[in-house]
Amino acid sequence: MRADVHHVADGTYLVHGSNTNWVILTEGDAVTLVDTGYPGDREQVLASLAEVGSSPEAVAAVLITHAHNDHVGSAEYLRATYGTPVYLHEAEVPHARRDFLHQVSVGTVLRNGWRPGVLPWVVHALRSGGTMHNPVTTPEPFPAAGALDLPGRPVPVHTPGHTDGHCAYHVPGTGVLISGDALVSGHPTARIEGPQLLPDMFHHERPRAVASLDVLAELDGELLLPGHGPVHRGPVRDAAHRARERAL
Repeated sequence: MRADVHHVADGTYLVHGSNTNWVILTEGDAVTLVDTGYPGDREQVLASLAEVGSSPEAVAAVLITHAHNDHVGSAEYLRATYGTPVYLHEAEVPHARRDFLHQVSVGTVLRNGWRPGVLPWVVHALRSGGTMHNPVTTPEPFPAAGALDLPGRPVPVHTPGHTDGHCAYHVPGTGVLISGDALVSGHPTARIEGPQLLPDMFHHERPRAVASLDVLAELDGELLLPGHGPVHRGPVRDAAHRARERAL
């Protein structure tokens, strides 16, 4: 299956999976993979690595923004098959192990089924493994504070609210912000396009998700790579402010 890969900056690729994005950061023969789509996106994950001239063996680490199944889909596969370390914020590690699950409930989704786009999204999520039990057996907290010693030198930025341990990744060298679900530019269930929060039902603690936009607004960058939606070009600060305005 061909992956929808976009070269967006030096050594940086945004990949559109089935309703979810992931990012590949390259440095020589090694890569950092940020998020891994749904479990059903595995062929696309592997195809995207091949398209940028890499392979699963060359993945130095998988970084996870948060441990929902549409972002952590192939993390355990890469860890178990290739020994790839899987790193998250320390507050997200037990979530990845499935000690608990911060995720929209079936009941909440059904109550929102009348909203445009919700039912098609549910069907897709079910078919892609969105509700399957898919833990990462041995997820690890970040090995050090600050920039990680990985291709791209990404800097984790704790942005709680969507989940307790949600992290964005700032890549100062290229002006890139990998925002996960803390700041998106679209979603099948959203009614608007451009910088925004996901619909309210998806956040574990919406007030903290809104507050995390202020954290993102402090970061320098001109390229927003969200967990959902297309690449957004322009100051990250302005994108975060726009999303906050829309959330109030």
